[in-house]
Order: sequence, then structure tokens, then C-alpha cells
Amino acid sequence: MSDDKAVYITTTLPYVNAAPHVGFAMEIIRADSLARYYRSLGKEVFLNTGTDEHGAKIHEAAMAEGISPQEYTDKLAVRFKDLAPALNLKIDNFIRTTDAHHVAAAQEFWKLCAKKGDIYKKQYSVKYCVGCELEKTDSELVDGRCAIHPNREIELRDEENYFFKFSNYEKPLLAFYEAHPDFVIPDFRFNEMRAFVGNGLQDFSISRLATKMPWGVPVPGDEEHVMYVWFDALVNYISAIGWPTDMSQFNKLWPVIQYCGKDNNRQQSAMWQAMLMSAGIENSKHIIINGFIVSGGQKMSKSLGNVISPFDVIERYKPLTPFPEDVLRFVLLHDIPSFEDGDMTMESIAISYAANLQNGIGNLTNRIMKMATTYGANASFEELDGATATVELSLMMESFDLQKGIGAVVERMRELDRTIQSTEPFKKIKVEPEEAKRDVHAMLIELYAIGRDLAVFLPRTGEAVMNFVKENKMPETPLFARVG
Repeated sequence: MSDDKAVYITTTLPYVNAAPHVGFAMEIIRADSLARYYRSLGKEVFLNTGTDEHGAKIHEAAMAEGISPQEYTDKLAVRFKDLAPALNLKIDNFIRTTDAHHVAAAQEFWKLCAKKGDIYKKQYSVKYCVGCELEKTDSELVDGRCAIHPNREIELRDEENYFFKFSNYEKPLLAFYEAHPDFVIPDFRFNEMRAFVGNGLQDFSISRLATKMPWGVPVPGDEEHVMYVWFDALVNYISAIGWPTDMSQFNKLWPVIQYCGKDNNRQQSAMWQAMLMSAGIENSKHIIINGFIVSGGQKMSKSLGNVISPFDVIERYKPLTPFPEDVLRFVLLHDIPSFEDGDMTMESIAISYAANLQNGIGNLTNRIMKMATTYGANASFEELDGATATVELSLMMESFDLQKGIGAVVERMRELDRTIQSTEPFKKIKVEPEEAKRDVHAMLIELYAIGRDLAVFLPRTGEAVMNFVKENKMPETPLFARVG
């Protein structure tokens, strides 16, 4: 991103009816790391996340607990807000789709689409998955059930709803895709969208009868209907930055770089883009599609007992490191592919911790700082400020391949460790002390550069490494202590 325009990055908004899991933690950590990278370049960055709080799933769960949907969402939204301090996220905005400003923005957006002639009402029958909050065709069902939510019965709905004229936007979307070849990342996810749109688009329902499902944004001018949760929630990406009341803020930040999971590709890359076209608003800048996290080769599920909570990982490593959140950040950024599915278990986290954090950056920092303080080697602030960045880092971050980005920094760390082994300053100090000091001096500058680049991904670890070098002191305790 070479221009001087402010950078706007957002995650999708998770539903509040389930506890935060590592899949969403991965999405928000990646968005946070990308934001930190752009801030390191001196750019103004706005990072948005929040919670999706309307729809049948929320209404169903609240009724099961015997409380109002608002009480239910107020209680559970806190769990997602707590991710920010727990994961050391620098969030600029946390939006809830129950916020008054968002509700007003969703209604204004509806009016624009209606004015364009893209909203109409009709009677229809559909197979519907409440878990996905999406209509399902027979080809999407496995043994009559949703492949993503096989524990739920498919609902058969027959009612009058408002519809969005998605079918009007086949050619405009394909033209937009052609003009923006890096719109959806990675390419194979973009190909999915080209094929989906090219096969023809069906208009989709954007309202529900309030008598059946009252928990939603009221449709302007029709109190008998509330907005379909996807229509309402997607508008958050513009309401979060001031639309339509603060257009100065909106124009400064829009368009957006959007992270989402592969099960959101259709909604973010096609449905939302058509809606933006209808409302006369510029399309998003990039849609970055993550894969899923599996555990031990199986999809995470409560029934299998293999769901991993980000809070549990942090608690597990609190006794071993001052930076327990960086353990989870490292594993999700380094061990899980940027665009494909990845496998993670508590055992694999422990293995990665020992190999890359304990025996990697922790041991490397300790060795170099011990030699520096013992031999009297140090580096000036000017020398440290002039330390070169990891060569591949910028290229990988600009292409949103964060796994390769952090991988380049880790490889630089390993190369520095190999340099220690080949130059052996700990032996040289006895026979050529000045040369040994020069070797360690160069290592200090290199370690500082590694810490600076590492701070994009592991903020507190990277900052600690830089501070040890600047202050020329040893860590008082291990950065990452031995497991067990």
C-alpha cells in the first residue's frame, strides 16, 4: 500500500451466542498484526471489530435462558470485548449491531437500496439453516442437513419477505472482479466467487416477519418486518466509520481491507458488494479469506471435546512467560497457513512453544545479551535505528501472507543463531577480544532488528527484545521458560 491514504481494516463480526474460539482469535490477531505493520510504516490505521447481535440464533438462545435478547447480548458481548486486552489487540472501534448509530445506518442503507428499485416483497418457501442464518439449496445439504451445522434440523419457511435484487448485479460484479484482480485473496477463493456469480444470481430474502422473529432492525416504513441479520450486520463496515452522519471520517477511511473465514466468502465478496453498488457506495478494497482451524484432524466441536479457547491457552502459559498472549499469537500466525485450513492442538502449541519461543527467540536473546554484558559490547541508538528490516517482510505483508511474513523473521532469527555457532565469540573472546566484541556488537544490531520486526506479530515480545538491547541488560527471568 504505497499511497498516503489512511488504512481501514476490519474483521467480520462474530455472533455472541457462543464463546470466542481460536478461529475468530486467528482472524482478529491477523487483522491486528496487519494494522501494526501499517502503523510501523507511519500510516494512520483504523481497526474495527465487534459483535453481530441480531437474528434467529440470538433470539432462540435468549428465549432458552428466559431473558430478553438485549439482556442476552449485553451479557455475552463482554466476552468478545475481553479479547482485546487478553490478546493485546490495538482496536480502534468495537461496534455492536445493537448500537443506535448502527441501527439508524442500516435503515438508511435500506432506504437507498429501495430507492434504487432493488428491494421488493414476495411470498416464498425456503429451506433455512438457523446456524448459518442462510437459505440452503438441496445441493448444499448432506443427508438433509447443513454440512456446517449437522446437529440442527433444516427449517422449512413459507412466508412473505422483502427481497434484494441480487440478480441485477451479475454483470456489474463480474466487471468489478475483472477490473480488480486482487480483490479477493487468495486467488482460488476469488475463482470460487467468479464461478458463483457467473452461474447466475438469485434474489435473496432480506427481512423476517416480526411476529415470528422480532429480534432485528425494524424495516423502514413496515413494522411487520425486521431486517434479515446478514443485511443488517454487513452495514457495520460502513457504520463503524461514521456513515452516513460523519462523511468526512468515512471518506478518509473507506474502502476497507476485510478479513473473513471461507464460509463468509459469498456474503462478503458478492452479496455485500452488490448491496454497496445498489446504495451507490464504493466497493471494498480487499477481501482476505482465512481457512478453518481443525484439531487433531477433526473439526472443533463441543461434543468431541476438542474446542480450544484462546483464554485457556493464555492461562496455560502464564506461569511460563510474561507474554502468554504471544504464545497464541505466534502459533496462529506462524503455524497455521494464511489461506488454507490448519491443525492445532494443545500438544502442537507446546511443541511450537518449545522449538520457536523457548529455544528460539528466548534462548537467542539470552545468549547474545549475556555475551554483550559480559564482554562490554553495546550499540548506539543511531546504529539501532539504522538496523535493516527483514527483506521479505514487506512483500509478504503487502500480499497478506502473514505466515510467510513471520516465517521470514523466524528464519532471520535462526540465521543469527547459526552465526553465533560459526563465529564462536564465546571462544574468540579469550584470544581475540576486540574481534569478539565487534562480532557481538553486530549481533546486537541484528537482534534489535529482529525484535522490531517481531513486534508486528508478537508486540510485547518484540518490544522486550528491543529494550534489552537498548538498555544493554540481561533478562532477569527467561522470556519463555521450559515446559514441565
